[in-house]
Amino acid sequence: MYNRIENTLLIAWLTSLTAMLGSLYFSVIRQYEPCTLCWYQRMLMYPLVIILLIGILKKDASVALYSLVFSIIGLLLSSYHYANQKLSIFAEVAPSCGRVPCTGQYINWLGFITIPFLAFTAFLIIAILSYITLRMTKERKE
Repeated sequence: MYNRIENTLLIAWLTSLTAMLGSLYFSVIRQYEPCTLCWYQRMLMYPLVIILLIGILKKDASVALYSLVFSIIGLLLSSYHYANQKLSIFAEVAPSCGRVPCTGQYINWLGFITIPFLAFTAFLIIAILSYITLRMTKERKE
């Protein structure tokens, strides 16, 4: 049973690592300057790489609680950011994000995949895997 728990944490960690490296690719290599909401999403994603790695190395599935909290907040934030980009009612009242508007879309793959959508997807995967890990841990204790 613990192998399944380790695997879910490993997949969650790989998801967070991919999201972190992807955001660094967009800002460092592609030279896309992040808006304020992008920075907040990074502040939630980057610690997940460390938190989940520590949980894997120490074989401590309780880190799933922390990753679940971070990822749910990230889900809410990236949803709001995506709504700012894609829904005109949100875009009209979107806060000014400094030099880079939060409504800007550096990428728009297939007409709907933007950077906040990618972040939302990563946070969703991590949230689901964290929840599954917590459930498996609870079942293991019973």
